[in-house]
Amino acid sequence: MDLLQAATAVRENAYVPYSRFKVGAAVRGASGAIYAGCNVENVAYPEGTCAEAGAIAAMVAAGETRLTEVAVIADSPAPVPPCGGCRQKLVEFGGGDAVLTMYTTDGASQSMTFAELLPGRFDASHMDRA
Repeated sequence: MDLLQAATAVRENAYVPYSRFKVGAAVRGASGAIYAGCNVENVAYPEGTCAEAGAIAAMVAAGETRLTEVAVIADSPAPVPPCGGCRQKLVEFGGGDAVLTMYTTDGASQSMTFAELLPGRFDASHMDRA
């Protein structure tokens, strides 16, 4: 199974009774293993979980802390980028050259590196004096 297939499959499990906007995400760990997550809403906004955060949590729970590639899919007219919080979460676990590809259920896609996704990002080097 590739990243898009994993993201597409897990998207169907999204718990979205409020927005009805299903999102699936899959990340490839440095080992090559694929981890998937879907969005999970909660009536007490903003207590839900984004698909990207779920995929990262699955990766970390499996013992990996580096990712190399990400796929995100949603039923939208244009590819949907991760929210600001998920951008920061993604770059925490992937270098600037890691690639994010966003897909629509209609087959459109857009790819970018993490450096393009979150330029000027805050990272551990900013805390070197702490």
